[in-house]
Amino acid sequence: MICRLLQKTIEQHFFKGKILLVIGPRQVGKTTLLQTIYNEFAQEKYWYNADDADVRELFRNPSKTTLKPIFANKKLIVIDEAQRLENAGLTLKIMIDNYKDVQILATGSSAFELNDKLKESLTGRKFEYHLFPISTEELIQDTSYFEENRLLEQRLLYGFYPEVINNPGQENLILRSIADSVLYKDLFALEAVKKPYLLENILKALALQVGSEVSYNELAQIVGADKETIERYIYLLEQSFVVFRLQALSRNVRNELKRSRKIYFYDNGIRNILINNFSPLALRNDKGALWENYLVSERMKRNHYHHYYCNTYFWRTTQQQEVDYIEERNGILHAFEFKYSDNKRTRLPLTFSKAYPDHTYSVCTTTNYHEFVQKNDNT
Repeated sequence: MICRLLQKTIEQHFFKGKILLVIGPRQVGKTTLLQTIYNEFAQEKYWYNADDADVRELFRNPSKTTLKPIFANKKLIVIDEAQRLENAGLTLKIMIDNYKDVQILATGSSAFELNDKLKESLTGRKFEYHLFPISTEELIQDTSYFEENRLLEQRLLYGFYPEVINNPGQENLILRSIADSVLYKDLFALEAVKKPYLLENILKALALQVGSEVSYNELAQIVGADKETIERYIYLLEQSFVVFRLQALSRNVRNELKRSRKIYFYDNGIRNILINNFSPLALRNDKGALWENYLVSERMKRNHYHHYYCNTYFWRTTQQQEVDYIEERNGILHAFEFKYSDNKRTRLPLTFSKAYPDHTYSVCTTTNYHEFVQKNDNT
């Protein structure tokens, strides 16, 4: 089993008077992570899976009195898929307010449902952690940089879901199953999704535009919907941990793109299954887009797991000058260019350099990318 970076962080926050909530899409390993922590915990404990109807019934009408037998002599309570509880927010609130000497661990698979049920109830009562598909850094720690570098094309094509990594040769089949259960089943169950076919078309359109600016007006024309519907459905995709957005940096230059955005997938494999393309990199015309999606998503994992807080952007002008990725930390802009091959020399646009003199500049290629996706206080 691959050791997850979040495990130590979670364990360090035990018995601080907070509910520890692990969120993320289905099948990224939330349950496995909590089971590892649970199995190593030596004191009295109990595990509840809220996918089970009898567990949901047990917590249907929570009160201090009804919950008391559940907490008797326990030091750790785990509630898997907490958003499935009818009164999830109230239940967890009563737990933490009345049983502060018991550590509560909970998982959730939909930020849309979790925010609706838990946000107000648990204000100031929880620490929240986001678990992503397995990261490059976690795999390097499990094997080696050389092994991961050897498998780089495999990762760019099939991504990082644990079951995909652990079952070589069955990647296509597993990704199709994950897409059906995560992208469609969970999303289509949301009341806000009135037209499932439209959501599917939006996903495919976004998959084809990875690495490019996304226009909601253009998407609306492509899929036959209005702009407001596009915005609402993309919001749902973000809340369900399918995609995330990167905004354009615009401050000092008149011809900078101001309201533009790029949209990336949390996992390359999900992106590729949507367009049903697992051709080798040598035969693809979207190699640059795969490389960019991989690097931005891996950097996001790295920053989240190591608490590197920064503002993130891309930059582009109407004259097509661009910077792939920018992090703003302590008033300095750290600019990055992504090149799958390091054969071509690249330079930071002079317009950017003049407009933002407090900056650094780096180029990420297949020969140095591990410095970008791992803990490294210099980048």
